[in-house]
Amino acid sequence: MDAARHSGGAGRIWRLVGQRLALGLLTLFVVSLVIFFATELLPGDLAREILGHTAPETAVQALRDQLGLNDPAWLRYWNWLTGALRGDFGMSLANRRPVGELIAGRLGATAFLAVYAAALAVPLSLALGVLCALWRGSLFDRVANAVTLGSISLPEFFVGYILIYLLARNGLFPSMVMLTPGMGLAEKLHVAFLPALTLTLVVTAHMMRMTRAALINLLASPYIEMARLKGLSPLRVILRHALPNALAPIINVVALNLAYLITGVVVVEAVFTFPGLGRLMVDAVQNRDIAVVQAVALIFAAAYVLLNLLADVLSTLSNPRLMHGR
Repeated sequence: MDAARHSGGAGRIWRLVGQRLALGLLTLFVVSLVIFFATELLPGDLAREILGHTAPETAVQALRDQLGLNDPAWLRYWNWLTGALRGDFGMSLANRRPVGELIAGRLGATAFLAVYAAALAVPLSLALGVLCALWRGSLFDRVANAVTLGSISLPEFFVGYILIYLLARNGLFPSMVMLTPGMGLAEKLHVAFLPALTLTLVVTAHMMRMTRAALINLLASPYIEMARLKGLSPLRVILRHALPNALAPIINVVALNLAYLITGVVVVEAVFTFPGLGRLMVDAVQNRDIAVVQAVALIFAAAYVLLNLLADVLSTLSNPRLMHGR
């Protein structure tokens, strides 16, 4: 009986993964259409922008033929999509290098910054959420809510400039991040602290408030009252009984904010000149390097879809009723 129930739960998980994966692929296809044709709607002639307004018309037409700009839009989209599926995003017009090489050199830096910020934000948010639920209505609860709401209400670039003024002006941390191949982990953590702290302050409020709300909602449940009547301490009641049952909404909001840490680094990397995908995308927009813009946008979309898929699966695993149909 238990084996059959376990098999049924595993089957539901695989069906969920298959459904979410199919939906994610469909979403990525739609996003790829939006990315490609949105860049197609940009004003101006790309070949003319590259060669300059004084270039002869014959040179402009030759470059248009070379770039495939005279082909129909659907054909150019198909060539771009099939190339992206093979890992070939085309050639950067500004750097005259394959886009894949440019992305490979920046992807590790962006992943490092996102993991660094997540390592700061997730434990901090969960701890603050648990403490605010434990001391609901206290001075600590009100101050924590006010500070986190204030940080999330400010734009990322403004938070970054405030941190630069407070922590970089006196030389504690660098305001411009330079990562070199021979740099050790401790040095990387030091030079990347300000952008990581900026992202942490931006996403902490969402996760903290969701943790607090989920726990407070469960604290009124009958089984929580029974645990209290048994003489368990408030902290033990929250950690052992309330928190495990509040994991599903917490996992969802954590995954969404982790996705933001990857896709929302564009502004933060621009403020701190961080050598990641966000900075690469800003430079590509300034240089009208369409191939790089399309590739980075597609990578950000894929990361967001994958993290949402992971959140759905983990939320289901954390809820036995969804696992066993009860």
